[in-house]
Amino acid sequence: MTFFGGIEAGGTKFICAIGNGPNELVAQIRFPTTTPEETLNQATEFFIRFMEKTQTQLAGIGIASFGPLDLIVGSPTYGYITSTPKPGWANVPIRDVLQTRTGCPVVIDTDVNGAALGEGKWGAAQGLRDYVYLTIGTGVGGGLIVQNHPFHGMLHPEMGHIRLPRDPEKDPFPGNCPFHGDCFEGLTSGPALMARTGQKPEFLPPDHPIWELEAEYIALALQSIICIASPQRIILGGGVMQQSHLFPRIRTLTRRLLNEYIQTREILEEIETYIVPPTLGDMAGVLGAIALAQQIESA
Repeated sequence: MTFFGGIEAGGTKFICAIGNGPNELVAQIRFPTTTPEETLNQATEFFIRFMEKTQTQLAGIGIASFGPLDLIVGSPTYGYITSTPKPGWANVPIRDVLQTRTGCPVVIDTDVNGAALGEGKWGAAQGLRDYVYLTIGTGVGGGLIVQNHPFHGMLHPEMGHIRLPRDPEKDPFPGNCPFHGDCFEGLTSGPALMARTGQKPEFLPPDHPIWELEAEYIALALQSIICIASPQRIILGGGVMQQSHLFPRIRTLTRRLLNEYIQTREILEEIETYIVPPTLGDMAGVLGAIALAQQIESA
C-alpha cells in the first residue's frame, strides 16, 4: 500500500503523520519546535523509523510550514524558511534537509496553504475550486486556493499583514506587529489580544468588549479579501476562532461592510455557510501536508 508523509511545521510545535487521509492515518507524533537541528532530527527520525519498521518507502512527504518561505522552484533557496522572526530559523533549508535525510521526494508550501488544501480535500471546502483559509492565532495567515491549487504569485500571500483602518480615538492600541504595527495580525492575533487585555483570549468571557472590536477588524479584512479574490468560501481557523461566538458577529459585520455591493447568493442569503469554521480542527495542517504530498504522485 502507498503511504504519504505530512508535516505541519509550526512556530510552537511540529505535527508529523503518515497515511492517506483523515481516516487512514497509520502513525503520528507531535513535539515542540525547538532548534532547527533538534526539531528536524525528530521529524526525519519519525519517518525513517516507520520506513525501516514497515520496509515501505514513502511516496512523498509534504511540509506545511510557517514562513516566510521561498517557494520559487529553481531558486537556489527554494524550500527555505527565509526572513522569519523566530530565533534561529531564518534561512533554514527545511525541504532539503528532509529530502536528503529521508530519501523521499519532498514538497513544501505555507502552513495556511496546507490547511486550505486539507479542508478542500476532506473538510469545509470540499467540492470548491476557489477559497480562502485564514488562521487567527499566535499570528495571522491566509491561504488562497485558485482552481484547486495554492496561489503563490511573487512569493506567497501574506494576508495577515494587510493594513486595516484603525480609529486611534476608538482604539488607542497601536498594534504589536514588529513590522507594521496595526496590520491585521498586529490588531487581531492572540498576542495582540493579550497585550490589550492582560489575559489569554481563551479566558476572556464572550461579553468582553474586546470581542466586538475583534469581530470588526476581522470583518474589515474579509471585506478586502472578498473584493480582491472573490473566494467561493472563507474558512476561519486558529486559536482565536475557537471563540465560536465570533462567527455570527463577523458574518453580520462583513455583510454590512459590503453594503449589498457584492450581489451573490452566498453573501446576501447564505453567509452562514460562506464564512465557516474548519471541519478538520487542529489536524487541518498536517492533513493538508499529506494532500500536498499526494500531488507529487499526480504531477
